[in-house]
Amino acid sequence: MASLNKVMIIGNLGTDPEMRYTPNGNAVTSFRLAASRAYTTQDGERREETEWFTVVAWNQLAERCNQFLVKGRQAYVEGRLHSHQWQGQDGQVRFRNEIIANRVLFLDRQQAAQAQETEDASAAGSEELPF
Repeated sequence: MASLNKVMIIGNLGTDPEMRYTPNGNAVTSFRLAASRAYTTQDGERREETEWFTVVAWNQLAERCNQFLVKGRQAYVEGRLHSHQWQGQDGQVRFRNEIIANRVLFLDRQQAAQAQETEDASAAGSEELPF
């Protein structure tokens, strides 16, 4: 039986990306993304609610996210949901959900133009990078 774990989010970065490297030398970048929705209650009151997501990108995608994303910019993230569970120092069980990104699109025009210029320059002498 087939299964599917896919998440697609469009939102604004709530933090600047944080990049680090694993002991094996793999780049990993994480950032927080806020997605909001507006709705009207039965009483006619207009409301907005915001969900926050932690996004994790790896390798070349991590490097591109770190280079082009900044707090406040809009991005489309596609990936899979990954859940962590651990026991805190106080003995309480903690949970955390993350989106492991396999695609990130920079939606702000300035960001997208900078990313395209960089991709065009690197593609002139090397293979195309999927992202």
